[in-house]
This record gives sequence, C-alpha cells and structure tokens, in this order.
Amino acid sequence: MKRFNPSSNHPDRAIQAWQILIGAAANRQTLTYEGLSKLMYKKKAAGVLDRILGHIAYYCNDNNLPPLTSVVVGKGRGKPGEDIPMNPQEFDARREDVYAEDWYDIYPPSAAALKEAFDRNIA
Repeated sequence: MKRFNPSSNHPDRAIQAWQILIGAAANRQTLTYEGLSKLMYKKKAAGVLDRILGHIAYYCNDNNLPPLTSVVVGKGRGKPGEDIPMNPQEFDARREDVYAEDWYDIYPPSAAALKEAFDRNIA
C-alpha cells in the first residue's frame, strides 16, 4: 500500500492536500498553513506548502474551478499567502465560491495533471 509519509514529491503531496481541502470546503472551514502541515506531515511544516498548494491553485485556474487554496490562510493575517495566485480584493467572494462548489462531484486530479498545471504556469 502506498502512503504519503515519510516522503512524497510535490505533485503527490498536492493530491494529499486536495483531499484535505475539499473536506474543509465541504464543511465551510478554513485551515491555517500550520494546521494543514500538521495534518499532512504530523508536525509544523507550514513553510513547505507553497509549491504544493501552487499545484492546486494553478490546476483550479486552468480548469475554471474556484480557488480551492483560498481555504488555507496564514495564522496571523487570515488570508492566503502572497505566492498564491489570487487577487486579494476578491478573497472573500472567491472563498464563498469554493464553499459552494460540489467538490465531491469532481474527480480528483492526478499527480501528472497537477504537475502539468504547475509547470505550465511557473515557467
């Protein structure tokens, strides 16, 4: 059986994060970067999430989905990180779009699809 821990590459970790984020969105919850890192790594590792969440953010952008990563916020500021591709003035409205989306009706992206979206947008 394949597991995410102890180590996985960024696209695989993005699948793990996707699962957590759609659960949070279905329950109208936000998560802090620290909280997400504890779920994923079983320890504080918030500083490693930018590229992982970038895979999801670009996949959502490329597929006309609401920005799923908007449910992850900084502990002190309550907003997504500056590296997440989203207009800060649209944050609250876009998060409501995330909550309204039926994420469980969407097939989860593959690691290859997440990597492709990231690579296409980061280059």
